[in-house]
Amino acid sequence: MRVDCEGCAGCCIDWRPVSPVSLDHERRGPRAPLDDTYNLVPLTRDEVRNFVEAGLGDVLTPRLWEVPSGEGVEIDGVEVATIGGNPAFFVGMRKPPKPVAPFGLERTWLRACAFLDPETLQCRIHDTELYPNECAEYPGHNLTLGQETECGRVEASYGGERLLDDTPPTDQRGLLLGPHALGAKLFVHPDPTRLDGVVDRLRTRSLTLADRAEFVGVAVGSRPGSTEVDDERARNARTRTLETASWAGELVDEWSEALTTLGAAANGAPHPDDVEVSRGAPETPGWDAIHVDN
Repeated sequence: MRVDCEGCAGCCIDWRPVSPVSLDHERRGPRAPLDDTYNLVPLTRDEVRNFVEAGLGDVLTPRLWEVPSGEGVEIDGVEVATIGGNPAFFVGMRKPPKPVAPFGLERTWLRACAFLDPETLQCRIHDTELYPNECAEYPGHNLTLGQETECGRVEASYGGERLLDDTPPTDQRGLLLGPHALGAKLFVHPDPTRLDGVVDRLRTRSLTLADRAEFVGVAVGSRPGSTEVDDERARNARTRTLETASWAGELVDEWSEALTTLGAAANGAPHPDDVEVSRGAPETPGWDAIHVDN
């Protein structure tokens, strides 16, 4: 499997506002995400824990799903998908609006992963222990399951070749399906009553740090292969997340305040270094350095 990521980052960016076709692959069928985040990367329990221990718990966010009436548990007037009667969820990384220029476009306001450098379109945590398996192995999971890739969608809309070799790797670690995902990548919240108001805020992109920390704590406290949650581990992770104020979390607020309109030109946006690097974001090497290394 080989991909050409330079000038793309389609898997890291919500490019729906500039796409010539509808990108609704996440929202087909009866179980649609309650949030409007595009291509949320599901993290494993150990990855969530690592983010918390690295002081980056405030950049994590949950995903829950709506189901037809009678198939889940009702929270804030919405039927939420469950396992064993309690809400099921993923944990991923937040996507604030950023001034980015993918696919040869001019700088445009689009939602992008908090860890994406808007200038180079490279990941700030690539080649670190925090880099998620889901990202490292993309689009391998899609290829293994016979699903369309973001590389292919970008090719179809903007031309060029992004997916250079469609042979999926044989040593994938993050492809957790069915029972193997339970407690390891798909988590179960033990008490729906603690989520009153949270579903409303999730749907309106107004989750609080306390809301997000609640799910982070449950994920860290989860036991693989089980719906059980270790209360002490969950409490410690929740507390540590609530005490976090990382560069990645702060830039979400900064970019959100600078946003004009999603899909609009971002010519007057602050320079990414002033928003991100000045707060402690690791710099990225640029593509020239990557090509030299290769």
